[in-house]
Amino acid sequence: MTDSVNTRELILGILLEVEAEKSYSHLVIRSVLEKYQYLDKRERAFITRVAEGTIQRRIELDYIIDQFSKVKTKKLKPVIREILRMGVYQLKYMDAVPASAACNEAVKLAKRKGFAQLGGFVNGVLRSISRGLTTVTYPDEEKEPVRALSVRYSMPEWIVERWLSDYGSERTKEILGASLAGAPLTVRTNLSRITPEALMERLAAEGVSAEPLDEERYPGLSYAFVISGFDYLNGLSCFREGLFYVQDVSSMLVAEYAAPKPGDICLDVCAAPGGKSIHLAEKLGGTGKVVARDISAQKVALIEENIARCGLDNITAECLDATVYDAASAESADVVIADLPCSGLGVLRRKTDIKYRTGAADCEALAALQRQILSAVCGYVKPGGTLIYSTCTVNRAENEDNAAWFAAKHPEYELDVMRQMFPEEESGDGFFIAKFKRKPGA
Repeated sequence: MTDSVNTRELILGILLEVEAEKSYSHLVIRSVLEKYQYLDKRERAFITRVAEGTIQRRIELDYIIDQFSKVKTKKLKPVIREILRMGVYQLKYMDAVPASAACNEAVKLAKRKGFAQLGGFVNGVLRSISRGLTTVTYPDEEKEPVRALSVRYSMPEWIVERWLSDYGSERTKEILGASLAGAPLTVRTNLSRITPEALMERLAAEGVSAEPLDEERYPGLSYAFVISGFDYLNGLSCFREGLFYVQDVSSMLVAEYAAPKPGDICLDVCAAPGGKSIHLAEKLGGTGKVVARDISAQKVALIEENIARCGLDNITAECLDATVYDAASAESADVVIADLPCSGLGVLRRKTDIKYRTGAADCEALAALQRQILSAVCGYVKPGGTLIYSTCTVNRAENEDNAAWFAAKHPEYELDVMRQMFPEEESGDGFFIAKFKRKPGA
């Protein structure tokens, strides 16, 4: 590791900021990696792996620590708690890190942070865990199914309960396993600037591996790839030139289901950062118009930045609150995309801390917000037009239940397609899409 920068100290800073400041883990990690771009790839990969893994496995790590420590994790000083968590993560999940190194570096880190008097405690707990990892007893799934799955997969009990109720035991275990898996990075070709074949050549020239998606599973997505083997995105000239757009494959399906026709007017009511809007604009082939809206100037600026990089001129961004009906937009759009704020339970492998921030009450509030927005924006669709309702969550109350509510409340619409995607089935995230068609003359 580089002498001037202690990677474990950077990881500790990430963990403390995520828990104490309630900052989003993926943003904090990205910020640190951008600041320390000069570190070699191996060091930055270590930072990412330990930071993400420690957050992702927090419930299990605390469970293990509590079996070996006289002071329970909830009562530990935040710095010591995070040092122990990251130490246990390395001991249990990183064979490449010698146990002695994980323990010794944790003690050094405690001393560097002003807790020299607790160095012996940290050393004792971690060495006990190192010796006793194979003897850790987990809750019995037969007797305590919710607690057992919660600990084993580091998922809050309320989410486990909900998934067991909605999807049953086998499906729940599949979703839980997928939430801990690595997330592929999928990109789609900017077809207004380059062909998929030429993009693959450009990526290969920059040392990037690009694998086409499975055509049987994803018909129509021949322009999309899973990429790997690169250092960081902004280091790729083809990314800076806007030749491709990073977007999850599940999210790409929104524009595919919307299927805009040449000349269509499309409205995306909660558009930031703009991936779906830009995808629609590309599919229109320079015709028609896409209006990408979001609630804050900051989010609109992000959309505009992405529009500029992709070089499209049939798309504009506007600042507008989707919960407030906009009379000027009445029956103005052939396609309305309502990809709405949600609990995010489909993207847990990318945004590891969401599961600790969200509660059952938050899901109910979000479901109500989604209904409020749907009731406002459905009036923007022309008779005969299309309304797409989508979320990046796996939660029946926000998905199937809301789609059923909308269909019952708005007889002028017919449900055309409804699809719940689970992360373990797809290269993509957990995602929900309901496509409604407004009846002609309605």
